[in-house]
Amino acid sequence: MRLRALPLAVLVLALAAAGCASTRVVHEWRNPDLTSPPRFKKFMVIGISQQPGIRRSFEDAFVLRLQAAGADAVPSYRFIAEDGPVAETRLREAVAQAGADATLVTRLLRVEQKYQVSPSYYPPGLGFGFYRGYMGAWSGYYEPQVYPYEVYVSETSLYDTAKNELVWSGTVETTPTGVSKDIARYVDAVIEALQKQNLLAAVR
Repeated sequence: MRLRALPLAVLVLALAAAGCASTRVVHEWRNPDLTSPPRFKKFMVIGISQQPGIRRSFEDAFVLRLQAAGADAVPSYRFIAEDGPVAETRLREAVAQAGADATLVTRLLRVEQKYQVSPSYYPPGLGFGFYRGYMGAWSGYYEPQVYPYEVYVSETSLYDTAKNELVWSGTVETTPTGVSKDIARYVDAVIEALQKQNLLAAVR
């Protein structure tokens, strides 16, 4: 029984490692022409998604987190009801209507398929003679277990709408576990990165 239970234990550990919640900023770019941290009055959060519910949930979560950090922010769906792409003039009108001088635009770049390899070793059984040696070989060998999982690679960009220029951009990797938790972890990771870059100070 002990030998049969071992593979199951290894499987559980491997799945736990592969499915471990993970969200991190893997690359950042900051405009080198910035001589001092910008002081934005209001941020508009724009989530690029063809799924209305996810877009609204993402924008709401981002706005709440920005407000908790002391910044004024609004979700774009209050001013842009359309769920697909809009013309530049329509976007500019929405930004002006919201009174935003900065936008945070998030989009999904790609989904990567990765693999978790777990070393599974089955200890040899005791025995003598050809047949027992043959059977012992089956219970004492190394066979790696491979478990596929997905990683979502997204990008959030901060724009100065008055100057029409990119201020900051970050690439984020997320191992999905559930939409609500994924959104919360993503927003926290981006907010932390912006705070470290001193790009979140806002004049209220």
